[in-house]
Amino acid sequence: MLVAWAPGMAFAATAMFDLAALTTLLQRTKSGDASFTETRRIEMLDRTLESRGTLSFRAPDTFIRETLAPRREKLAISGNTLTMSLGERSRTMQLDAAPEASVIVEAIRGTLLGNRALLEKLFESTVAGNADQWSLELVPRDLRLRGQVASVRVSGREQVVREVTVMQADGDRSVMTITPRSPLVPPAVLPAVPPAVSPAASPSVAPSGSPSVAPALPIAPAARATP
Repeated sequence: MLVAWAPGMAFAATAMFDLAALTTLLQRTKSGDASFTETRRIEMLDRTLESRGTLSFRAPDTFIRETLAPRREKLAISGNTLTMSLGERSRTMQLDAAPEASVIVEAIRGTLLGNRALLEKLFESTVAGNADQWSLELVPRDLRLRGQVASVRVSGREQVVREVTVMQADGDRSVMTITPRSPLVPPAVLPAVPPAVSPAASPSVAPSGSPSVAPALPIAPAARATP
């Protein structure tokens, strides 16, 4: 079969914007911080919850989210260690011990840091757009997790992530809008991640004193509280 060759075809082929191109772009940002606002729709309760706070990340594997309103909560991930804090209480655990939380964390952290190998390992990905304005749809490869987290959609401009949408399999949905608060900074400028608090010091953290429910964060399913 003969294929007609037109001027510009070689350029078009090499200029394709795919996951490799996107992660290469994102890797330019080694660290940063931002503010966020989030809306979370809980279909079972017919309610929409709103929160706001700050985000920070640092290569190679640190991600921190601190919610300031409607109540103060903090989530810090470094490597495979997850620390959740509510007030003066903290709980530390291994991230892979909470698969549903892990898949959402890794979608966000992996995208922020441009970790192509991680994203390819955990997700089926679809990239749309170009370097100026792009979106990345991530669907868990693990079918069991896909029965809980349907997809995570991340969108941005150039090397800056602007929005994260998490679709739960049950119809719940959260949309986090991100506003950068500083230009690119060297990793050393960001404060170190707080040391993990031993579970023995405070065995659990949960809203309303419940030891089994994690703080309401975008990496955890919506709390099923009664209205």
